[in-house]
Amino acid sequence: MTPLQLIQAQFEAYNARDLAAFVACYSDSVQVFRPPSPLPTMVGKAAFAEFYETQRFNRPALKAELVNRMALGNTVIDHEHIHGIGEPPLEMAVVYLVQDDLIQTVHAYPA
Repeated sequence: MTPLQLIQAQFEAYNARDLAAFVACYSDSVQVFRPPSPLPTMVGKAAFAEFYETQRFNRPALKAELVNRMALGNTVIDHEHIHGIGEPPLEMAVVYLVQDDLIQTVHAYPA
């Protein structure tokens, strides 16, 4: 699977709120960053899965809208609007680093 295909698969699983399929796209040692903090906000697949199960996939109106996507080798950058968390929708730039066919690192930049 190419990095673009992997990111599309996790995007579709997110919108379907399919936790198992979503988490399967991520490495066991995934790290999530929310700059400007230099420290990860989440480390490891277990913490990642728990966050999405309890803080995102339980929201009935949750939906990510893809505005734009680009790839540079094993890095994929999405511009997304996230609906169902607040009003107005969150505008995010999300940078995914893919290694060994799994998402290893995520940097999420809110607008």
